[in-house]
Parts: sequence; structure tokens; C-alpha cells
Amino acid sequence: MVAEAKKREIKEAYKRKKIMKERFKQEENIASAMVIWINEILPNWEVMRSTRRVRELWWQGLPPSVRGKVWSLAVGNELNITPELYEIFLSRAKERWKSFSETSSENDTEGISVADREASLELIKLDISRTFPSLYIFQKGGPYHDVLHSILGAYTCYRPDVGYVQGMSFIAAVLILNLEEADAFIAFANLLNKPCQLAFFRVDHSMMLKYFATFEVFFEENLSKLFLHFKSYSLTPDIYLIDWIFTLYSKSLPLDLACRVWDVFCRDGEEFLFRTGLGILRLYEDILLQMDFIHIAQFLTKLPEDITSEKLFSCIAAIQMQNSTKKWTQVFASVMKDIKEGDKNNSPALKS
Repeated sequence: MVAEAKKREIKEAYKRKKIMKERFKQEENIASAMVIWINEILPNWEVMRSTRRVRELWWQGLPPSVRGKVWSLAVGNELNITPELYEIFLSRAKERWKSFSETSSENDTEGISVADREASLELIKLDISRTFPSLYIFQKGGPYHDVLHSILGAYTCYRPDVGYVQGMSFIAAVLILNLEEADAFIAFANLLNKPCQLAFFRVDHSMMLKYFATFEVFFEENLSKLFLHFKSYSLTPDIYLIDWIFTLYSKSLPLDLACRVWDVFCRDGEEFLFRTGLGILRLYEDILLQMDFIHIAQFLTKLPEDITSEKLFSCIAAIQMQNSTKKWTQVFASVMKDIKEGDKNNSPALKS
């Protein structure tokens, strides 16, 4: 027994030493990459962003110290939002909150209905308390509670046509952790203005179905066995993809891993969101093939917490985003054309 205990102790010590060695190596790599990003890439952003060397370095994950800056540059500011404009919409949101707390009248100075005001107040308030609850920093009394409330409130005034939709709080929270308040709002508004995000947050069913149909083309191409298994249960992408896309995986994956997904999403655009989804399915393919409809839906709604960056990105790398000779954008364009012509039979997700 003593010998066995000693053996276990040596094994555990070796395991701890190995973990520490890997962690130290990882920290060295991050420090080395940070120097390259700060001294070489960021000062020459437009010239270097698309080079092979930078794309390869980007794939490995951005150093936390430059992450926010790179995200901002990659997302861009097509909407030309300034910090001053953010302050204007934040003031408007505060006036609305004050008006709502003071009166329950059907009308206020801006003609906003009680239902609209409740949507921009109660839902935001409720969602903030459910945003990364284990971190405690976004909950009432936490250091980032008011900042998150401000950004979401300002956005509902900036884009009343979109309003507040559940899931937005997670995206805003991730940006807040990496950027200053006004910069986080600018990135948030521009990010939500991208075609894919706009389609989902405006609940544009027609566009969402086109994205699902395109996703299924690559699903069948990469994971044909699992695709047929899902098909046999009539398990469509909306059951698991909506939550993943709405929060850009920040609710579904560990935060550090979600940030790495964001890194490459900022590099590759919407295609990478769906490639990540296929990577997750590939990672758990063997498990999912043993499950029925209910268990698959439950599993994909709450992914295992021990999912690691190395394993997931290895699976994502193995996913080929090319169908025959067509890439994601070309397949998506074909789906758009098929649907416009009324040929819905060509799009598997539209048969359901």
C-alpha cells in the first residue's frame, strides 16, 4: 500500500510538473507574440494584416494585452460612431430610464410605449444579472455592472429598429473586458451591424434559414455520418446554432476559449462562426452518434466545461470550408439564388 501511494504521488508530481512546464511555455509564447504585435504588426496594420505570417500568428490566439486593439481594427467602424455620439445616446437612454421610473403613462416626450420601455429596461436589467454570473463583475454592485447597463441602454436608443435582444449582454460584456467603454460601444454597434449578426438579432427568419442551409452543406461535406444521424431525428441547426451565434460562443464556451474564437472570427468573418460550430460537432461526434434527439439537444445546449482550446482548434482546423470548388461565400450566394428562384429543395435546412 505504501509503495502504491508513493507511486501515485510520483505520478501526480510528474503531472503537475508537466502542466507547469506547458503553462510556462505558453506564457513565453504570449510574451513573444505580444512584442511582435506591438512593435511590428500594429504600427503597419493595413500592410501586414493579410500577410501569411500575421494570419498564422493570429490563429494561435491574440495576446490579451493587444486583443481589444486588434478586435477594434478588424471589426472597423463603418458606422463612423464617435465617443461623443455614444455619450449622446447614453444620455438619451438615461432620460428614458428616468422617465420610465417616474411615470407609467402610455406616452412620454419621445412617444415610446410602456412595452418598449419595459423591453429596454427590465430585460436588460434581468440579462445583466445572468451575464457571466460566476465572475460576479457584471452583477449589481460589481465593477462593470453600470458600464454594461450603459452600453446596452445606449444601443437600444441608437438602434431602436433592433432594440435589445437576449444574448447581446454577453457580446457587450466580452468587449468591455477588452476595451474602454466608448471603444467597446463602437465595436459592439459595428459588430451587430454585420450581415450575419443583423439577420439573427433582427430575427430575420428568411436570412437565418439561408445561413442554416449553407451550414448544412458544409456539415454534410465534413461530417456525413453525423449529418445523417441528425437528419434521422429531424434535428435542424436552429436547435443549437442560434444560441451559439447570438452570443458568439461567449455563453457556450469557457471565456478564454470564446475569446480565442473571437480572435479568428475577427480575422475571417462570419464563416468562422459556422466553422467553429462544425469543429464542436467534430470534437464530440462519437458521443453525439450514440445519442437521441433529446440528449443531443441537451448536450449541445450545455457543452462540457472541460473543453480545451487545443482540442477544439485542432478539430476546427480539420474542417474544410469548401464544397466541391465552392467556398462559404459562393455556397451562401448559391443558396440565396436558389431561394429567390423558389427552388427550396436544394437547401436541406429548408425542407423542415
